[in-house]
Amino acid sequence: MYPIVKLDFAQLIKDRDIDGIKALIYSKIPLVVGAVFIIIIGFWAANIIGNIAVKAMNAKGVDKSVHTFIRTMLVLILKIIVLLSAFSTLGINVNSIIAAIGATGIAAGLGLQDSVSQFASGLSILINKPFKSGDYIELENVSGKVGEIKLMYTTLLTLDNKHVIVPNSHITSNNLINYTAENKRRLDLVYSISYNTDISKAKQVLSQVVEKYDLILKNPEPIIAVKEHASNSINIACYVWCNSADYWDVFYYMQEQVKIAFDSNGVSIPFEQLDLHISNDSPINEYLSK
Repeated sequence: MYPIVKLDFAQLIKDRDIDGIKALIYSKIPLVVGAVFIIIIGFWAANIIGNIAVKAMNAKGVDKSVHTFIRTMLVLILKIIVLLSAFSTLGINVNSIIAAIGATGIAAGLGLQDSVSQFASGLSILINKPFKSGDYIELENVSGKVGEIKLMYTTLLTLDNKHVIVPNSHITSNNLINYTAENKRRLDLVYSISYNTDISKAKQVLSQVVEKYDLILKNPEPIIAVKEHASNSINIACYVWCNSADYWDVFYYMQEQVKIAFDSNGVSIPFEQLDLHISNDSPINEYLSK
């Protein structure tokens, strides 16, 4: 049995010391076996942990489009750690390797700062799920139905069939309205009537229009009340509830049917007007008298 020795392999070859070379090789065999054992067990454990992570994401309802990526990255990181442990077992200085990996990561992060930001935002959206495909959202001056949610961007389809691509970092850094996150949605409408119109009659007409449409929910109850006294009109608030999917159907129904009902019941809809008072000594009065 050869003793465990610490010799310079290059020097042994130079000196043609066969016995020393054999002693060095045999002394390294237990370390090599240990390193191989660490790699086999470590790689197996990394795959198991990756599968557990996928099951955990399924249980949390994380979007399936991100499962493969997260599992791949998790397994890759674990395997790198296993390899570094194996190299350390062989007596290789891993500090320089870790430093090189860290420097490479920093350089890549600085060079790809925007892409990394988009990528991180995409992960945040897919994991936290502020919206899902098919939801109708509004982001600043853009609104539409969510199409695809990718790691780098999200696509929206507007009501006029425009395909809008929004960077994910823009989504996570701004206020976002998800109109379909809840099953019910309130439609806030305001109708103006003239000061000469009977308020009770106008409210009754609005109530009749609301009650006739099945898509308007009875619970919560609609709210029909005077909102304000404007300069040219009395503004009546008409707040009705509907299922989120029926929002636009209810909106267009109300816009059309209220006008028809007001006309047929003699409810006057005012328009902006200006009262001009001319005094007797006004120059314009002298001009008009000619």
